Amino acid sequence: MRVLAMAAAALVALSTLVSPAHAAASPVYRYEIINRANGWLTANNGTRVPYSQDRTWSDGYRQDCSGYASMAARLDQPGPNTVGLASGTWTFAITMGELKRGDLVIDAIGDGNSRHAVIFDRWTDTAKNRYFAYEQRGDWGTDYRALTYGLESGSEYKARRLHNVIDK
Repeated sequence: MRVLAMAAAALVALSTLVSPAHAAASPVYRYEIINRANGWLTANNGTRVPYSQDRTWSDGYRQDCSGYASMAARLDQPGPNTVGLASGTWTFAITMGELKRGDLVIDAIGDGNSRHAVIFDRWTDTAKNRYFAYEQRGDWGTDYRALTYGLESGSEYKARRLHNVIDK
């Protein structure tokens, strides 16, 4: 019995050494993230998916910003909340200048009404003063528009890259 307990303890200790630093998620190409995000613009009988922090859409993901980003990135359903999405479990920090299609811009500070996550698509111009992004926002639902989140000095929005993204 004691030998079995010692063997089990050794296996647990070994698993913590070899386990990944982030959660496992299905690999996803950048174009897939954008295509999946775009799908919610018309998923509600030709219109946008409505915003809700309390409900999930028919695909099993929450209808808020982090649920939407999780859906686009193929993370576990119903998706981590914004704080979880901004943690090293699912993403890692990059600079705003390093943003590529499918990366995220996240404000994980504050409460559930002030935190937010958007999916970066592309810069509006070479000056990189604005970018197009997909978002799930309150009183509107799924949207695609030009934003400046994270570009202002002192902004709480930070650029993040998903661990499971394939860079193609």
